[in-house]
Amino acid sequence: MFTTEIEQIPERRTLWEQTAQRLQTLIANGTLAPGTRLTENALAEQMGVSRAPLREAIRHLINVGLLVSEPYKGVRVLELTREGLHQLYEYRTGIEQMAFRSLWPKRGARSFADLDHRQARLLEAIDDGDSALAIDRELELHQWCYELSGNTLLLDAWTRIKPHLRCYFVLHQRAHNRAGPARQSHDSYIEHAKGESLPAALDFIEAHMKQGFDQVIAHLR
Repeated sequence: MFTTEIEQIPERRTLWEQTAQRLQTLIANGTLAPGTRLTENALAEQMGVSRAPLREAIRHLINVGLLVSEPYKGVRVLELTREGLHQLYEYRTGIEQMAFRSLWPKRGARSFADLDHRQARLLEAIDDGDSALAIDRELELHQWCYELSGNTLLLDAWTRIKPHLRCYFVLHQRAHNRAGPARQSHDSYIEHAKGESLPAALDFIEAHMKQGFDQVIAHLR
């Protein structure tokens, strides 16, 4: 009971962090299209924030690679390319396999219950048809392995690519014409995460990351 109450306490974020999250959402849902150049004054007015937190948010999104700063040209939204998505796929597959190697001896009933809980929350979002929430919940499910690994460098790497994955998942939804992943798409992932064979889990991760990837690549113009 006490744990449940703790989990219900909302995460507190500074104004610039809230602004960065809103910008990520605008980029992910296509409101700020790839390649769009940002005008600080207009964006601050549109979002109803002062320029100071907006600058901090923009600086953060430049650091994580969602925005690109060009000398004498200003700031623009990152353009997703086939080459960039291939690099994202390879990098994400590699760090998730590393996380599984680290977490494997740390698994137990509590960690499995946590994974099941994350899966239930994802299914809830899918059933509700909430595409944005489904993306958040899918990221939350995959974050399980990085948290359990106990490797802070891996968790930091995951945190840095999450904004890119959020944009990728939006493309994935559009390419497959659905709100979020298919209901059964993570059943085998969870089965392997709880299984007895690490090599089988590592092989499956590579296959899982590849699901629908070619269709997303073909969807890019």
